[in-house]
Parts: sequence; structure tokens; C-alpha cells
Amino acid sequence: MREETSSKILVTGAAGFIGFHLCRKLLEAKHHVVGIDNLNDYYDVSLKEARLAQLKDDDNFHFFRLSLEEKEKILGLFQQEKFDYVVNLAAQAGVRYSLINPYAYIDSNIYGFLNILEGCRHHGVKHLVFASSSSVYGLNTTMPFSTHHNVDHPISLYAATKKANELMAHTYSYLYGIPATGLRFFTVYGPWGRPDMALFLFTRAILEGKPIEVFNFGKMKRDFTYIDDIVEGVVKVLARVPKPETQWSGDHPDPAASCAPYKLYNIGNNNPVELMKYIEVLELNLGKKAEKNFLPIQPGDVPATYADVDDLEKDVGFKPSTSIEEGIKKFIEWYRGYYRIDET
Repeated sequence: MREETSSKILVTGAAGFIGFHLCRKLLEAKHHVVGIDNLNDYYDVSLKEARLAQLKDDDNFHFFRLSLEEKEKILGLFQQEKFDYVVNLAAQAGVRYSLINPYAYIDSNIYGFLNILEGCRHHGVKHLVFASSSSVYGLNTTMPFSTHHNVDHPISLYAATKKANELMAHTYSYLYGIPATGLRFFTVYGPWGRPDMALFLFTRAILEGKPIEVFNFGKMKRDFTYIDDIVEGVVKVLARVPKPETQWSGDHPDPAASCAPYKLYNIGNNNPVELMKYIEVLELNLGKKAEKNFLPIQPGDVPATYADVDDLEKDVGFKPSTSIEEGIKKFIEWYRGYYRIDET
């Protein structure tokens, strides 16, 4: 994807948090963007519709309300549109929800992703970039998390489906020569964020004078990554089509690369922050202290995440760098504006 030329790019999950920001970035670069989303009610549909409303103002954006599981419609869209590039961000998200509704994860994240792979296989897509997750590291405790580490011990079905996506993409890359890159995102936050994520939940509760739920008794560390850094990373990776690694060997297989045109990267801030510090910065920006309800760690959660981004920096020349002080400030400014909350 050359920056000086316009490409046709499919973005799945276009009404989602990351999808919306990515579409906006691609449209600013004058690409033709086709977005799909099923607008499910996992969280507030009106927020998804508000994101879409901004995108629809651009003549280069076209939206289709579809689920990835709708095989014939998805494959028909590939046939109709002839995409140059595909970014798959659509998925059933959420670690804890996967304990409640596991079938949703198989439908969207496995069967739905297979339809994307089949579309790429039959219609000459130049590069498939797909969202994985830091959750795949599971029981791995070697820090920082590296794409060169083994990740065969997930602790949530959500994480298992993301690991499966990586394996499925590699298979198609090997069998059919589809250039594919998986991106393991680390705790993304920022304006237009997901209401089920900690920053959104904490902000709402604090402003309403309600207690916040602090899991693992506050002894959590997360590699919080600002949305603009995530999107910048995706765009740069999309432009770097992977090639087979000539030095790759099955005797000592490197999980992050392959003899096929396949690659994995972490996109994280490379700077784990204690949850209590995160809350402290939030309180400072809101000008209000949080009432804290300390709870045990939840099933499926890992106590800490920390991204090794050396490969991302070496290969695409980019490393996320937005501080939580800057990122949280921008989120609060957006939140107050979107929900029309005056500072007091």
C-alpha cells in the first residue's frame, strides 16, 4: 500500500473502537474504504452508530451491515469490490463475556474469520492484516511478552480464538501464498473507546459517584496503548507486505515468522503501568477521587501485560509512545464533550 496511491481497503468491524479510528485515518489518506459491521448489542449500539455517522460524511467510505458469519454475503462482497487490502478487526471481544456466551466467539472469531480467509484466497488480496490480542500470552510469565515466545496456554476462550486466528492465517498463507500479518494489541484506550473497558467504566462510575471495581486488589499491570498509536502501527504494517523468511527453519521454528509470507507483531506501549497509577491519573483529570471496591482477579484475566515491540520498531520504524497522562486527558476531553458533561 503506497501512501501516494489510492487503494481499496476492506475494514471489518468498522463501527468498532479501533475500526472507526482506522477508517478515519485511511480516509484522510484518500483511500477508498469499505466498512462492514453487524452493529451487535454487545455494548451501546448508539455509540457505534455515532462513529459510523462521522465516517459516512466521506464519499470514499461505503458501509455494509454484515456479520462475518454470513458466508455468501461476505464472499459476494469480495467478488463485487475487488479489495486491494483487508484489515480484519471484527470479532466478538471481551475476556469475561467469553465465560458467559462462548458460542458467540466461535461464530464470529472462528467461522467468521474463515470467511475472510476464503475471500482473500479467491480474490487476490495483496495483504491481510488481522487483529490478535495480548490475551494469547495466557499463562506465559516471561516479560516482556515477545512474539517469539510460545503461546500455547490461553486462559480464556477469547484468547484461544485469537490464537486460532493466527494459526488459520498461517495455514492460508502457507497453502495459498496469502501475505498475512497478525497484530497483538495491548489494552487499547482513548476517545470513542469501548464502554466495557476499564477507563470507560471507571470514568462513568467516578462521575456518578459510584464505586469502581478494582480487580486483583489493584495488583494489575497493563501495557495501556493509546488508540492513535495503534492505528499508526496498523497503517504502517499494512504498507509492509510480508515475504517468506529465508532463514526460517522447521528445526527451530520461530512463531513470529515463517517460510510462508506471514508475520506477527505486538503493538503495545512497551511500558506497563500499575492499575492504581492509571486510576490516580484518571482521578487527577476528573478532579474527583474514586471510591474503590477491591476484588479478586477474575477468571480469564492475566495479572500483567508488557509488549516487546523491538520487531515492530525494526521492521516498520514505529514504536507507540503516548503516555497515559496525555492519553487519559484526551479521553476525558472526548467523554465530557460526547456526553455533554460540564466540568464543575
